[in-house]
Amino acid sequence: MHASLNPFDTETGSDKLRHPSYLLILGITILITGYLIAKQGVSVGISLIALPFIAVYLTILFRNPIVGLYTAVSLGFVLLGIPRYIKGLSVIGVAMDGVLIMTYLALIFNRFYQRINWKPANKDVTILAGLWFGYGILQFLNPEAHSKVAWLAGLRGMALYMMLIIPLALILVDNRKKLNFFLMLWGFFSLLVSLKGLQQLLLGVDQWEQQWLNEGAAATHVLFGKLRVFSFLSDAGNFGANQAFSAVVATIISFSQKSFGKKLFFIVVAVLGFYGMLLSGTRGAISVPLSAFLLYFILKKNKAVMITGFILIIGIFVFFKYTTIGNDNQQIRRMRSGFDPNDKSLQVRLANQKKLSAYLASRPLGGGIGHAGVKAQRYLPNAFLSNVATDSWYVMIWAEQGVVGLALHLFILFYIIAKSSYLIMFKLRDPEIKQIMTALTAGMFGIMVASYGNEVFGTHPTGILIYVSMALMLNAEQFDEPPTETAKKSDLLLSSNNIS
Repeated sequence: MHASLNPFDTETGSDKLRHPSYLLILGITILITGYLIAKQGVSVGISLIALPFIAVYLTILFRNPIVGLYTAVSLGFVLLGIPRYIKGLSVIGVAMDGVLIMTYLALIFNRFYQRINWKPANKDVTILAGLWFGYGILQFLNPEAHSKVAWLAGLRGMALYMMLIIPLALILVDNRKKLNFFLMLWGFFSLLVSLKGLQQLLLGVDQWEQQWLNEGAAATHVLFGKLRVFSFLSDAGNFGANQAFSAVVATIISFSQKSFGKKLFFIVVAVLGFYGMLLSGTRGAISVPLSAFLLYFILKKNKAVMITGFILIIGIFVFFKYTTIGNDNQQIRRMRSGFDPNDKSLQVRLANQKKLSAYLASRPLGGGIGHAGVKAQRYLPNAFLSNVATDSWYVMIWAEQGVVGLALHLFILFYIIAKSSYLIMFKLRDPEIKQIMTALTAGMFGIMVASYGNEVFGTHPTGILIYVSMALMLNAEQFDEPPTETAKKSDLLLSSNNIS
């Protein structure tokens, strides 16, 4: 039967397995893989098994470079949790770097026979990212920096990802379909994070997570016998802030969705996100929705919405600071402690900041990128800065890059927020795009405020989401379309009815 086949027809996989040579190759591959796993560990075996999938992925990536940006967003949610399950997999630390670099290569080779149009990336937000990255490069020469390895490790999360992601987002996310896919992808992974957190709460942690807790994480993640949920993110603080961020963005986006399915999707993301924020026990996370919705009410430019919103925020503030309602709930009780100026944790942070202030008084360029906080003990275990907890994104920048670096960083952040707010209030015409950009701007502002209490701004996945959001916010006019009469009426109704 097979002899009568057309010789120009391609053989199927099952046909190839009939040949002894293919069976021999398959058998040898299995034996080599088994031997390497036995001798070198599971990580090597997993790497070998992954090779065919990597080859398929690279083929897809070089045909559609935007897949690389979507991969970076997806990796942000899972990258820091993988080491709990796979020990000694060194490639994890540079996986994000590799994906971003491969995306640039894919972009170049995808348009190999034509000139790449870099014009979409020629925007002020790219220049700002370049300034911040350039300042980080100059920190290599900081006389206080004694470890170049620490500088390189710190520069990646501090400035490199911002410099790589913003131009990619400007070039690749060039229409509303891609914008909407990014938002749906974000929502999908936020749901996964929420569901994993619920599993930890209801069913308990798995054996690998328990081992991670036993190795020292329990000191900060099991308080009074109660687990602070962390999902598959780096820690509970990161989980709480990111869930609050995702919930705020999803809530505001849901207001403008005409499709019932999409509206329901974003509402579910928002509800589970806010619940995840509470489960994390991260006190600073409550500042994300409070500050984000405060900006949202201002951007709506509607007096009724603004007044109602302010009353709602004041009510939440009063509930946490001046009442004891719900104190029998451990999550609410811990959130409430964040409003106590006499909280012991706050006093320790203020004391640490006094120590840093004295040290940095004569060091306007800081002590060097990667040199401050507990993370620096890996490189400089006995240095002053590595033995003082920073606890805050801004305090970390101040300690590592000095008052000069902190001033530059704050200027960049507030410039982006201010310009995006201007575009939303006076330039954008399409109600849905305006609402999406409002969601991203308010969410970013919420993370900016929360970053005073925690180092969440540049941590995966929040940092990746923020950098993509920055590009979209300052490129908002790319997606804008003149509203139809129906859309105008819908937007008017939305402005008058939404009290959130």
